[in-house]
Amino acid sequence: MGAGELQDAIRTALGCAPEVAVAVAASATARDFAARAVILRCGDPWTHAFLVVAGRAQALVYGLDGQMVLVHEYGTGDVFGAIGEDVRLIEADVVAADPTQAACVAAGEFVMLVERHGALGLLVVRSLMAQLRATSERMVDRTTLSAPGRVYAELVRLARLGDGACIRPAPVHAALAVRVQSTRETVSRAVSALERRGIVRREDDALVVVAMQRLEDLVV
Repeated sequence: MGAGELQDAIRTALGCAPEVAVAVAASATARDFAARAVILRCGDPWTHAFLVVAGRAQALVYGLDGQMVLVHEYGTGDVFGAIGEDVRLIEADVVAADPTQAACVAAGEFVMLVERHGALGLLVVRSLMAQLRATSERMVDRTTLSAPGRVYAELVRLARLGDGACIRPAPVHAALAVRVQSTRETVSRAVSALERRGIVRREDDALVVVAMQRLEDLVV
């Protein structure tokens, strides 16, 4: 990715003014990660901030039972990593869930960029607040919902991210299991039950929610 392409990608991802994108790009290195590539390893020191300009990354840990747990998810416009000079160790593996592009900036330089550009600081705060809200929602779901209920709740959320009914591409059961902290077998049974009842249907590469209200009623 060239300098001009990186500037455009940053501007699109953040929705920021051109001068902010130029400033960030001047301090950044473009990084490309294939799907399932490890971006950061648990236990390594944080040294850089990563701005996702395309794709999706996940922070993952293994629980005491050996089950993989989703800690955070980062989409286009999200920032993760070191934001400041307080060196800490990475608490989870960060893995590219899809082919992912990121602008990588040294921690100290990123702080200076935020100090110089108030709009960038506001965008970072919004990103971090959205991440905190999503993490809180997952924690509440894990505490209050059954395993199938978490599957149904995630399908409702994914449908609303699209046109309100169509989830494209259709979610992979193993990936969905990580998101709802369950097993692939549980997810497979839950989705199959929805298909049998006519609540969802598969269509090419998509999963279509036919009866949203019925699906919402199952979120218990």
